[in-house]
Amino acid sequence: MKLGYVFVILVIAVLITLYEWPKIDKNLRKEKQFFIVFTVGGVLLAILLIYFPTMPGPSQLVEIVFKPLGKLMEPK
Repeated sequence: MKLGYVFVILVIAVLITLYEWPKIDKNLRKEKQFFIVFTVGGVLLAILLIYFPTMPGPSQLVEIVFKPLGKLMEPK
């Protein structure tokens, strides 16, 4: 079942790429590179969330990083 979801995500990513790629000017090389990086990153994140639904989100990462800093900055 999960493999079906992965296939759907990949199909959607390919369709988005086929739709958007011709709209990016041929001379805009960095924009195409960013498009590829963000598309692949989004696909990988979606696939990870399918297989590991309890994976911590970005807000939990921010909390882990900044919670010790907040304790250091509290007045004593």
